[in-house]
Amino acid sequence: MDLHFIGIDPDTDRDHCPTVWVDQEKQELLLQGWKPDSTTHAACEASSPANGPVPDGEAIVRIPARMVPTIREACDAIERAQLR
Repeated sequence: MDLHFIGIDPDTDRDHCPTVWVDQEKQELLLQGWKPDSTTHAACEASSPANGPVPDGEAIVRIPARMVPTIREACDAIERAQLR
């Protein structure tokens, strides 16, 4: 696994830390975030074009907007890996 840490929430308390990694081998972003409350989770499922609830192997996570630059950096890292 070619896993690279990209960044952590700049406002982190180091205990509850939305985080971004890139797996360059699999060409995937990995995101750690907060679980939504049940009302938000249900609203996400209701507004999705997918058929049925979120499968057990998937998750909805909340990522603060202040992490957009970190997510962009992760996207750039994936694109650079594709060029190799």
